[in-house]
Amino acid sequence: MSNVDRSSPVRRGEELPIEPLVDYLSSHLPELSGPPTVEQFPAGFSNLTYLLRFGNRELVLRRPPIGAKIKTAHDMSREYRILSHLYPVYKKVPRPLLFCEDESILGAPFYVMERVKGIILRAKPPAEMDLSPAVMRTLSETFMENLAEIHEIDYEAVGLSELGSPQGYVKRQVEGWTKRYYNARTDDVPAIERLADWLQESLPADSEKAALIHNDYKYDNLVLAPDELGRVVAVLDWEMATIGDPLMDFGTSLGYWVEAQDPEEWQQYGFGLTARAGSRTRTGLLEDYSRRTGRVINEPVFYFAYGLLKIAVIVQQIYFRYQKGLTRDPRFAQLGGLVKACGELAQRAIERRRIDALG
Repeated sequence: MSNVDRSSPVRRGEELPIEPLVDYLSSHLPELSGPPTVEQFPAGFSNLTYLLRFGNRELVLRRPPIGAKIKTAHDMSREYRILSHLYPVYKKVPRPLLFCEDESILGAPFYVMERVKGIILRAKPPAEMDLSPAVMRTLSETFMENLAEIHEIDYEAVGLSELGSPQGYVKRQVEGWTKRYYNARTDDVPAIERLADWLQESLPADSEKAALIHNDYKYDNLVLAPDELGRVVAVLDWEMATIGDPLMDFGTSLGYWVEAQDPEEWQQYGFGLTARAGSRTRTGLLEDYSRRTGRVINEPVFYFAYGLLKIAVIVQQIYFRYQKGLTRDPRFAQLGGLVKACGELAQRAIERRRIDALG
């Protein structure tokens, strides 16, 4: 279990007010006993995630980032509701325990869930971890198999049909992410502006069948079994989940999927370990997903390019907060370069009309 995802001391400026938190949790979860120890999961650029230990009991607390005002992207009640409806039918989510909308406790809404222990693959895994070509092949195939499983959940039966509006989803997403980019713009990045224009001019029709979509599905949002890396134990971070076009969800995952033949400047921002030997290529993922779901993807470059725009905007919003002094996390200082890299990789894909071998 030495490779299980670990917490670390809380970052400066992101501490939790312990006394009101303990009082609140004790009144709603009386089975908890003793003072907690509080640590923070250091990875991730979005909502803040903490580990609370009460004796042998481990809970995870999620709250919005300090200084964030993007309500729809950091809506704790919405994420809690999704987990509550999913857990009875899709056990690969943490069990939600408690939602608090009283901002006097932490200064923002938050929710608490049970911790799911396992391995989360990040850009720099432990040296002793077995990531052989055979393991990476199985993992990349499981990755896409599980995304297809999510897209097949009967969202109406589990009470999530009002989560989103699938009609006009593709157009609305392109327009929405473009608007968010300009609202958070700090530097001149022509490649992103050209990308946004191209997407608007190249809109495909919405898929005939809508689905529950995760909207941020990538390796570091998966908890894997410590003794079997090819098995997904849980999917985390449902904050952007909605009802919409599953191909747009697939495109987001493609955007995060770095390949060995991608440009070097893009590989340095690797979001995971997808470029390792044995891993499926982006075209391989497309083939796997199409075969598993029966969905035909006629415009893969559009969905890949959309995924890159979306990633760029998410990063730009974080970089904007850093530039404005709303967060002091030093990891955010270099994010402007990642925004530019997203735009440039998308331009290569558009010009070459392909999603692979873009180096």
